[in-house]
Amino acid sequence: MRATVLGRPLRGVAFDVAVSGLVALLALASTAGSAAGWPGTVLGLGMAVALLWRRGRPVGVTVVVAALAYVQVALDWAPLPYDVAVLIALYSMVKYADRLRDGVLAGVVAAVGVVFAAARTPSQVAWPFTAVFYGLVVGAVWLAALNVRTRRLYVLSLEERAATLEREREAQSRAAVAEERTRIARELHDVVAHGMAVMIVQADGARYVLDKDPQAAREAVRIVADTGRQALADMRRLVGVLREPSPPEPTAGPDPAPEPAEPTHRRPSVAELPALLDRFRAAGLRVRHTVTGDSGALPPALELTVYRLVQEALTNTLKHAGVGATAEVDLAHRADAVVLEVLDDGRGRIPTTPAPPGGHGLVGMRERVSVYDGSLTAGPRPGGGWLLRARLPLPSSPGTEVVTA
Repeated sequence: MRATVLGRPLRGVAFDVAVSGLVALLALASTAGSAAGWPGTVLGLGMAVALLWRRGRPVGVTVVVAALAYVQVALDWAPLPYDVAVLIALYSMVKYADRLRDGVLAGVVAAVGVVFAAARTPSQVAWPFTAVFYGLVVGAVWLAALNVRTRRLYVLSLEERAATLEREREAQSRAAVAEERTRIARELHDVVAHGMAVMIVQADGARYVLDKDPQAAREAVRIVADTGRQALADMRRLVGVLREPSPPEPTAGPDPAPEPAEPTHRRPSVAELPALLDRFRAAGLRVRHTVTGDSGALPPALELTVYRLVQEALTNTLKHAGVGATAEVDLAHRADAVVLEVLDDGRGRIPTTPAPPGGHGLVGMRERVSVYDGSLTAGPRPGGGWLLRARLPLPSSPGTEVVTA
């Protein structure tokens, strides 16, 4: 931390005190044998004291120093060495004033003072030449102050820009965290909705055949347990993303080379669709799966979206159409998009417990599709059952508008 005095940096205060002390010494030394005498000394000490506030109040300091200088002119005193305070005040005015207009006004006042000072200066040459000399000195001081002011404002603008960029980075970081949490919330919904739907259907089925077919009831209970374990493992992976990583242990010696970052959690892909469909088949759905076209290498996020769309669609089929319904999953890889169709006949066994209202499955699917500017159509089929069709443009192809039914 920098030391401060009355809220000002110690270094700046010490420099201002030194400048003021120098002017005071000049006032004491230069008026001893001059016509000004002790009144001149008092005048010079007044200028020296005023310079102590030249950084914080440059306008007031310049007014005080200029007034004392004009008093000196009115008393018909020749310029004295402590009049260097006028140049210091002019420099401070141009450098530290809030508006450059004040510095320009101080320059005009100094130019008028140059004329009076040249007229009062005893010299072997004509006073216009003395005025030109004084004017060059004042002009050089004014231009030097202007240059320093410009550099100072430039540095301040760079600091402000850096602070703005830092705030923008923090805002972007917060937005990224919020987006990641929203994505994790969707993932948790998909995991929980799928797992709970399968478990509820299988539990109802086990209760229905418990007395008639104990072997089928045991199989249903096994599926409930396996589905619960799988859902719990997925939830643990997702919740683990929300936890802050523990800081690394300090090690002695040179820092080791950084290792490549590991992925925070595994993302399901299109290649895992057969395993997902097998779980639904084990839950009682008859699922047919077809893939057309060359899949190529899809972005991981797009593969995750396709996987979750299939999972949510079949979960809805299991909840609403019931065990025994037939579902078809058609995944078409085209040159510009991936087209997914999931349909069912709606002819399964009616669930003993109706599905709870107010689900967010379709809302979540629309959100996922809208990320890719795709289209989603979902609704009942004319012959019974339900149809879901999603078109996801590839990143290199132009998007389409979102259409929902």
